[in-house]
Amino acid sequence: MVIKYVEWILRWRWVVILLTLISLMALASGVRFLEFTNDYRVFFGEDNPQLTAFDNLQDTYTKNDNVLIMLMPKSGKVFEPDVLEAVVELTDKSWQIPYSIRVDSISNFQHTFAEEDDLVVTDLIEDPINMTAEELLKSADIATKEPLLLNRLISPKKHATGVNITIELPGKNPNAEVPEVVSFVRPMIAEMEAKYPQIDFYTTGVIMMNNAFPEATQGDIKTLIPMVFGAIIIGMLFFLRTIPGTIATVMLIFFSILMAMGTTGWLGIKMTPPSASAPTMIMTLAVADSIHFLATMLFQMRKGMSKHESIIESLRINFHPIFLTSVTTAVGFLSMNFSDSPPFQDLGNITAMGVMFAFVLSVTFLPAIMSLLPVKTRKVQSKGSVLMDQFAEFVIRRRTPLLWAMGLIIVGFTALIPRNDINDTFVEYFDETIEFRQHTDKVSDNLTGLYFIDYSLDSKSEGGMSEPEFLRKVQAFADWYRQQPEVKHVNVIADTFKRLNKNMHGDDAEMYKLPEERNLAAQYLLLYEMSLPYGLDLNNQISIDKSATRVSVSLETISTRETLALEQRAVDWMEKNTPELVTQGASPAIMFSHIGMRNIKSMLTGTVVALIVISLILIFALRSFKLGMLSLIPNLAPAGMAFGVWALLVGEVGLSISVVAAMTLGIVVDDTVHFLSKYLRARREQGLNAEDAVRYAFSSVGIALWVTTLVLVAGFMVLAQSHFQLNSGMGLLTAVTITIALFIDFLFLPPLLIYTNAGAKD
Repeated sequence: MVIKYVEWILRWRWVVILLTLISLMALASGVRFLEFTNDYRVFFGEDNPQLTAFDNLQDTYTKNDNVLIMLMPKSGKVFEPDVLEAVVELTDKSWQIPYSIRVDSISNFQHTFAEEDDLVVTDLIEDPINMTAEELLKSADIATKEPLLLNRLISPKKHATGVNITIELPGKNPNAEVPEVVSFVRPMIAEMEAKYPQIDFYTTGVIMMNNAFPEATQGDIKTLIPMVFGAIIIGMLFFLRTIPGTIATVMLIFFSILMAMGTTGWLGIKMTPPSASAPTMIMTLAVADSIHFLATMLFQMRKGMSKHESIIESLRINFHPIFLTSVTTAVGFLSMNFSDSPPFQDLGNITAMGVMFAFVLSVTFLPAIMSLLPVKTRKVQSKGSVLMDQFAEFVIRRRTPLLWAMGLIIVGFTALIPRNDINDTFVEYFDETIEFRQHTDKVSDNLTGLYFIDYSLDSKSEGGMSEPEFLRKVQAFADWYRQQPEVKHVNVIADTFKRLNKNMHGDDAEMYKLPEERNLAAQYLLLYEMSLPYGLDLNNQISIDKSATRVSVSLETISTRETLALEQRAVDWMEKNTPELVTQGASPAIMFSHIGMRNIKSMLTGTVVALIVISLILIFALRSFKLGMLSLIPNLAPAGMAFGVWALLVGEVGLSISVVAAMTLGIVVDDTVHFLSKYLRARREQGLNAEDAVRYAFSSVGIALWVTTLVLVAGFMVLAQSHFQLNSGMGLLTAVTITIALFIDFLFLPPLLIYTNAGAKD
C-alpha cells in the first residue's frame, strides 16, 4: 500500500510539487491578517471570574489603566524649584496624551485649608521657580503628611515623585490605541530629559505593560527564529552530511510555518507572546520528520540501493511512525485547549496545525523534491552506525543494572515534584533587558508599585457612603491594609473626609477625624466636589449614586502566592469585622494570581486526556496492548523527572510551566514510537529475538533519534533565550524533558523490552 503510494508520488513528482506550491500560496496569504494584541486581558477567558469582577468594578468607577512617570532628581531632592518646575510642566503636558482623562501629581494635588469660614481648594505647587525656601519646606511637609500622596506620588525620603496619567481607551481599535499613547509619551519624556538633564525619568503603568507584550513578541520573532534556523542547518549538515537534504528540510520547515501562520491569519487568531513562539516550535518539530526520512534514505543508499529505491524503502519504513508521531504530538498540543488562558490554547492549536502540515509535506513534497535533487553517498558503514552498534551491545550486556538504576532514578526525581511551589510574579514575565521591567523595578523600589488590588465597598443605599458608620468601617479596612507588610499605599475616601472635617473646623488638628453626622459629611463632600477643577473629580473613588466607594491598595512587587494569601487575609478580616461589606478584590494582579492555579488544575485534566488518547493510539498502532501499556513508562517518566529537576533548580511552577507536561507528552512519544516500531519490525518481519530486535532498532534508528533530540533541544533552548519569561521557562523545561526522554529510551526502554520479552507473540 505504502510502496504503491510512494511510487505514485515519484511518478507525479512535478504535479505534487506544483500542488504544494499552490496550497502554500493559498494558505500563506492569510499571514497578512495576523495581528499582535497588546491587551493583558487576552490571558483570561471571557468567563474568567476575576476578569468579570474587575470589569464590573471599572464600570462603576473611572477606569484605572494608567501611565505612571517617576521623576528622580540626581540631587535626591524633589522639593527644589527646578525639579518642581519639571513636575508642573510634565503635569501640564500629560493632559495632551491621547485618551488621558485625569492627571495626578504633587503639583496639582487639590490641597484644602480653611480661610476664615471658607474652604479654600488650590494646587499644592504653583509657580515653583518663585517659591521661597519656607514655602518649599511647607509644601514638602504637606505632601509627606498627606495619605493620598505619600508612597503614591511622593516618596518618604522626598527623593522621587510621580505623575500618574489615567487613560480611558475607546476600545474601538485596541491594537492601535495603546501604541498611540506610548508613541506620544516616549517623545514627551525624551523632550523632558533633554530639558532637565538633572532628572531621571522612568515610565511604567498598565498601558506601558500592555505595550511591552507585543514589543517582546516581535523582538523574539526577529531574533529567535533566525537562531533556530541556524541551529537546524548546522545540525543537519553536521550529522546527516547532505546539502540537498538540508535544503529540502529548510524548505519543508519554511512551508510548514507559512501554512500554519497563514491559517492562523485566516481564522482571525490574534498573536500574543505565548502564541508567537509557535513558529519556533513548528520549526523545531517539523525537522524531526525530515531527519527520520533522510536518515533511513541515506542508510539504504550506503547499503547499495539506488536513490529511487531508497526513497521508497525509507517511506515504507517511516510512513506509519511519522504519521503516528505527528498525530501524538498534535494531540499533546491540542490538549492545551484545556488551559484556562486563551494564548496557550492558541499556541497549542497553531503548533498542532504546523505539525500536521509538516507531516503532509514529509510524505508528499519531501520525497518528490529529494527525487529531483542530486544525492551522493559512499557504500560504507558510517562511524555513527558503528557507535550505535557498540552502544546497543553495552545496553544489552548491562540490561539488569540499567533497568534497576534507571528505575530508581525515575522514581527518585519524580518524587521531588511536590517540592515545586505554584508561584508567579507577572512583572517578571519580562526579563531585565526589557525597558518596561527595568523602569517598573525602579519605580517599585523608589516610589510605588504597579501591583494593586481594588475593592468596591457598597453601603447598599443611595448616598449611603456619607453615613458615619459606613465610613468608619471603610477606614478600619484601610487601616488594617496599611499594617500589612506587602502594602505601599492605600487610597481611601475616608482620608478626604477627615481632611475636610479638619478644614471645616478651622484647621484644628484634633478634628482630623471622620464627620459624626451624615448630613455634615454629605455637605463637606458636595462643597469639595464643587471646588475641584475639571478632570480631578472623585469619580475614580465614588460611584455616581454615592452608594459605594473604591478602596485602592498599591502593593510591592509580590508573587502570586503572596497576592492570594493577602487577598484571603483581607476576606477573613472583613468576614470577622465588617461582614456586611465582604467583597472580592479585583485587579490584574489578582487575575494573574488566580490564573496560574486555575491553569494547573485545568492542565492536569488536559494531561490525563492527552495520555489516554495517546495510549489508545499507541495500542491500536502497535497492535499490542502489552507494548502500549509498557510505553506509558518512557512516555510519562520524562515529564515527571523534568519537574523533579525543576524543583531542584527553580522550585516554582507558574502559568507557562503548567502546560509543559501535556505539551511534551506528544513530543517525547516520538522517540518511543520510532524505537518500538523498528523493534517490532525486527520481531514480526525478521523473527528476531528481543536482544537482536533491540540491536536492529539501535542500528536503524539510533542516529536519527540522537539527531532529532539534539535539534529539538537546540530549538527549545533557543526559545529559552526569549526575553519573555513565559516562553523562556517553557522552552527550558521542554528541552530538559526531551533530553531526559532520550536517556530513558536508550537506557531504560531496551532493558525493559528484553526483560518483558515484549512483542514475542505479536
